[in-house]
Amino acid sequence: MAKRVFNFNAGPATLPLEVLQTIQEELLDFKGTGMSILESSHRAAAYEDVNNGAMALVKEILGLGDNYKVLFLTGGASTQFTMVPMNFLKEGQIGVYADTGVWSSKAVKECNLVGKAQVVFSSKDIGYRRVPKKHEVVCPPNAAYLHITSNNTVWGSQYHEFPDPGAVPLICDMSSDIASRQIDYTKFALIYAGAQKNLGPAGVTVVIIRDDLLAKIKPGLPTIFDYNTHAKENSLYNTPPVFAIYVVKLVLEWVKKQGGLMAIEKLNAAKKDAIYQLMDKYPEYYRGPIDKDSRSCMNITLRLPNEDLEKKFIADAKTAGFVGLKGHRSVGGIRVSLYNAMPLEGAQKVADFMETFKKANP
Repeated sequence: MAKRVFNFNAGPATLPLEVLQTIQEELLDFKGTGMSILESSHRAAAYEDVNNGAMALVKEILGLGDNYKVLFLTGGASTQFTMVPMNFLKEGQIGVYADTGVWSSKAVKECNLVGKAQVVFSSKDIGYRRVPKKHEVVCPPNAAYLHITSNNTVWGSQYHEFPDPGAVPLICDMSSDIASRQIDYTKFALIYAGAQKNLGPAGVTVVIIRDDLLAKIKPGLPTIFDYNTHAKENSLYNTPPVFAIYVVKLVLEWVKKQGGLMAIEKLNAAKKDAIYQLMDKYPEYYRGPIDKDSRSCMNITLRLPNEDLEKKFIADAKTAGFVGLKGHRSVGGIRVSLYNAMPLEGAQKVADFMETFKKANP
């Protein structure tokens, strides 16, 4: 096998090697069908097992009951920015949002194209350096839902305590930290996540929706944009991204094999500690832009003393076998993405590289 690098890209992101090997083994003849899963009909029995198995694993791993539906949709999380208000904003109601980064601000923009959004918290004026405290998010009486973004991939912040909107449905864009830790997923009426960070490859969006919220969908929507359409048809109303869902199932099986979310959370904590401890050792050199109590375990962002050093850091890291460490184009700097499939060895080695780089480039 060709030498593999440590892939710190923020998405599409690294996948478990074991999963890639299974894909390789099964690619030409999937489960004795004589054809690749890439060629399979979404109506075939072999794919039906994949579809149903992936849905069941989502609920099992996240601890969700039969009052939740799992949908596999296309269009990325960005399409959900529109589908959420389209489905749930009724006359006289507003969508309530906490603005904690690039993607939450885009969700606000899309809501305002469909109806009206009210931002009840924003950290934009302070460089999105923190998420709100639990008490800082209060919903007005005409709120149809509260929308939050659990992890902010670009800026590097994450909720470690979620708002409690009471009777108002809590909706969460969990694209970059779903299934990365133990939380009470039943707090959420709707969760959506692009798969390409923690769950699989690009091409499928996982949507998890509670039955009581499904019952609130307003009538008269275009068929393809109505969540009920996909719930009733088991995500088979139109041709789903068969291959991507197959990989999601394999990744979920891998998570279960590791020991579920308890084991995954422990591993992710060790990975982020390796990086943050190094940053805290040299705070003037590796400057973290996020308040410590809002730091992300998935996307660690940092700046060096100047941009020339950052460019050298990225180039030297690539030579050393670490790719994808360049920060998002909108903010610059360095970003270390530590999704589930990144092994602890990768985090430890990049921390060692950071130590060596600092000594060689004072």
